[in-house]
Amino acid sequence: MAEGGTAVRYANTIVTHHHERTQEAAYYCRVRTLTIAAFVVASATAGLLMVRAQEARRPDAAVAGRPIQVASDAYVSSDACRACHPSEYASWHASFHRTMTAVATADSVRTSFDHVVVNDVPGNPIQLERRGSEFWATLNDPDAPAAERPSRVERQIVMTTGSHQQQAYWYRTGRSRVLGQLPAMYLIGDQRWIPRPAAFMRPPSDGVFSETGRWNGVCINCHATHGKWLFGDAIPSNLSEARSAETTTAEFGIACEACHGPAAEHIRVNRDPLRRYGRHVSAARDPSIVEPRRLLPARTSEVCGQCHGVWNYYRRDDEQVVNLLGFPFRPGDDLRQTRYVMQPSVDRGSATAAQILARDPGLVRDSFWSDGMIRVSGREYNGLIDSPCFRNAADAKKISCSSCHTMHKADDDPRPTGVWADTHQVSPGLAGNDGCLQCHEQLRTNVPAHTRHAANSSGSSCYNCHMPYTTYGLLRALRSHQISSPTVAASVETGRPNACNLCHLDKTLSWTSQSSTSTMPGCSIIDAARASAKKRLTTSDDPLSSGSRNLIAARRAM
Repeated sequence: MAEGGTAVRYANTIVTHHHERTQEAAYYCRVRTLTIAAFVVASATAGLLMVRAQEARRPDAAVAGRPIQVASDAYVSSDACRACHPSEYASWHASFHRTMTAVATADSVRTSFDHVVVNDVPGNPIQLERRGSEFWATLNDPDAPAAERPSRVERQIVMTTGSHQQQAYWYRTGRSRVLGQLPAMYLIGDQRWIPRPAAFMRPPSDGVFSETGRWNGVCINCHATHGKWLFGDAIPSNLSEARSAETTTAEFGIACEACHGPAAEHIRVNRDPLRRYGRHVSAARDPSIVEPRRLLPARTSEVCGQCHGVWNYYRRDDEQVVNLLGFPFRPGDDLRQTRYVMQPSVDRGSATAAQILARDPGLVRDSFWSDGMIRVSGREYNGLIDSPCFRNAADAKKISCSSCHTMHKADDDPRPTGVWADTHQVSPGLAGNDGCLQCHEQLRTNVPAHTRHAANSSGSSCYNCHMPYTTYGLLRALRSHQISSPTVAASVETGRPNACNLCHLDKTLSWTSQSSTSTMPGCSIIDAARASAKKRLTTSDDPLSSGSRNLIAARRAM
């Protein structure tokens, strides 16, 4: 009986468990069905919103006197991305990339125009005023014939460039969509105006000159998405002489399609909610759009390099193609197929470089140190490709811009979006040595053994030694993005500040040479540098060039 009772109880247990599992399976089946149904409904809703967003975006062709945003060449604007990618849209919307160029409104203009007088400009002061929702300026006309100067004109401010460090203001000229620029720049952090030439290190001998037409043919290339100059059949040799231009962009600022490519096909195929759901659950690559993070590192960085690089056209005729059609480069392409990226350390003597420098003699001189290292801000790509972490690494292992930076704030990043944007969109946790230690793992356990400085000191910062403040722009010294090791010889030969002396501001290069040899004996690089620099170091009371002194002064002021 006992055994029979046990068998009955066991059988009942099996039946009970089977019943429970059946109920559980039915429950989860309903949950999955509801989840899929909810996803399909949400996807359909997102698809509808996506279509409506696309339909709501109308070309502003009716606007006169400034460049306009138009949907063309399969570009559809960031508005069409928002419904399906709300998180990515939100972080992009908070970034300074988005606001690089904007229509002048109360939200975009970063200073007061309420009866303000700007005195710190060449010639007569600029008078600023608000007229309802419009912004106006009275100024000396930079395009007036010399015999008629100073000629005062009133101009409506219609666009802005910059929203982080500085802001420039563009006005209607009356020459179709050609823009002129106020001869003063507003420093956002300092809350003051400065002469425009002072913001871009123009030689004083250049005097005052017109910036008319510059946005239409220069700034548009990087401060807007898919710009077309449209000067007509002939590009004026002096842009300020342009009588007309029908300039258009897909979008003002650096928008989604600047990095992901034109999205019309992506939107078309993803109107199908089942396709979107399948892509979502499989995490498969979507061939209808470019995802920079899925590209090889070199291609990923070229997406950034299209703007953050020093380059030129292979042929002068290429300019006319850009004038009419915009730049042919699309994310995922080989950047060097459509433009010549300057890399003086490698190709300074090439025939192509010689041809380009014949057209633009200052291209290398004005942007690079004499040994080929980039020295101007905003051109980090040129520094990256000259770094050993890029040049000496296998294709899949090369350092890239996204090794340290992210274009969208990560969900697990605890920082407020504004802080993320204000700190150059550096990925969480990579603002310190972890940026380098993610690859140089063998140094993690004893960083001071490598740096010969105390742990957590400024001397033990990878960035301070290998990415020092040797580039200049935006009225400040900025970190070099060419990863290198400091040598006294390079500082003596180029005038570039030495990483050691940017911390040891009271020391000479001679002290640096001697101290480096004593703290790192046997270092052939330092020994060679010391030998090369010895004569100049011992015969000069001040071995720093004027360029080094200026950059060190800028670093002190930070």
